[in-house]
Amino acid sequence: MNSMIDFNIPPYTGTEDRYIQEALKNRKLCGDGPFTKRCSRWMEEALSVRHAFLTTSCTHALEMAAVLTGIGEGDEVIMPSYTFVSTANAFVQRGARIVFTDIRPDTMNLDERLLEDAITPRTRVIVPVHYAGVACDMDAILSLARRHGLQVVEDAAQGLTAHYKGRALGTIGDYGCLSFHETKNLTMGEGSALLFQQEEALERAEIVREKGTDRSKFFRGQIDKYTWVDYGSSYLPSELNAAYLWGQFMECAKIQQDRKATWDHYHQAFEALERSGCITRPVIPAYADHNAHMYYIKVADLATRTRFLSYLKDQGVMAVFHYVPLHSSAAGQRFGRFFGEDRYTTRESERLVRLPLYYGIGQENREKVVEAVYSFFT
Repeated sequence: MNSMIDFNIPPYTGTEDRYIQEALKNRKLCGDGPFTKRCSRWMEEALSVRHAFLTTSCTHALEMAAVLTGIGEGDEVIMPSYTFVSTANAFVQRGARIVFTDIRPDTMNLDERLLEDAITPRTRVIVPVHYAGVACDMDAILSLARRHGLQVVEDAAQGLTAHYKGRALGTIGDYGCLSFHETKNLTMGEGSALLFQQEEALERAEIVREKGTDRSKFFRGQIDKYTWVDYGSSYLPSELNAAYLWGQFMECAKIQQDRKATWDHYHQAFEALERSGCITRPVIPAYADHNAHMYYIKVADLATRTRFLSYLKDQGVMAVFHYVPLHSSAAGQRFGRFFGEDRYTTRESERLVRLPLYYGIGQENREKVVEAVYSFFT
C-alpha cells in the first residue's frame, strides 16, 4: 500500500524552538508576556490595524467580538450557513438568533446580494466569512451595513495575509477574527487574534479579555489596584504558544511562498480537468488576493465525492470534505433559521473536496496528488 500523504501537517520551521526556550528562561508563562506583545505588534504593523489582541482560540475571539458589539437576547445576526460552528456559537451564547443566508457558488462566501432582504428590525450584525482565505465583497457588505446601522464582524479564521483591494482581511469591518489553529497557514497550536481599528473599543476589549477586570490599566500604572468592572473571561494564551507563533511570524514569507507554490501547482495541473467538465476549480475574484490557505475542487455531486474520497485514500492521498451546512443541523434549526432559498449552500458543500496542502509538502507529493486525481477521472 502507498504511504499516505497527510491532508495537513502543522507548519514547523525550526525557529520556534529558540523562542520557546527564551520564553522558558524568562519564567513568564502566563498571558500578555513579551512574546504575546511581540506578536500583537507584528500583526498591527503587518496588517495595518490599530489593535490586535492575541487570544486562546478563534472561538474566543468571536466571543469577544460578540460581547463588544453589544449583541443581546433576541437580536439577529446574519451569516452564511456554510461555516464552522464557532461563527454561530459566539452569538448564540449572547442570546442572539442566527439568520443563515445562501452562498455564492463561485467563492463559497455569503452572497452579498441577498443580505438586504434578510435584514429585519432585530438585525444587529453581519458576519462575512472569508472562505479559503478568499475575500467576501466587503464594499457591498459595508455599504449595506452603514445604511442600516449594522456592525460587521469578519470571520477571517482562514484569512491571515489575504487581502481585499489591498486591505488585510479581518481589518475592514468593525471587528475581525483570525485563527492560528494547527490547520491554518501559521499556527500556535490553538490560538487567534481579535483585530479592530476603533480606539473607543480598546478599553472594554481589554476588560473583556482580562476576566472583566481593569488589570491592564493596573499593569500600566494608571490605577493603584484593579477590580471587577464588567463581564469578561480568560482569553489570554500562554507565552509558550505565543513564542511558537512568533517563530512562525519570523518565517511567514517562507511559509507562504511554499503554500502558494502548492496552490499554483494544483491550479495549473487541474485546468484540463475543468475544461473537460470533470471538476470545478476555485475562483479568485479580481478584488481578492488569496493566501493559499486551501485548495479544493468540486466534483459532480455527493455520490461522486464519496467514491472520489475513498479512491484517493486507497491511492495514499488523504483528502477531506468540509462543513456540513449549519442550518441543516439540530442546533442550527434550534438557534436560527435559513433566509430564502437554499440554492447553493447544500449542493455546493456536497461537491467540495479539499486536497492536501501544507508547508513542506514537497514537489513529489504535489505530483502524486495530481496523478491520483487524474487517475480517478481517466
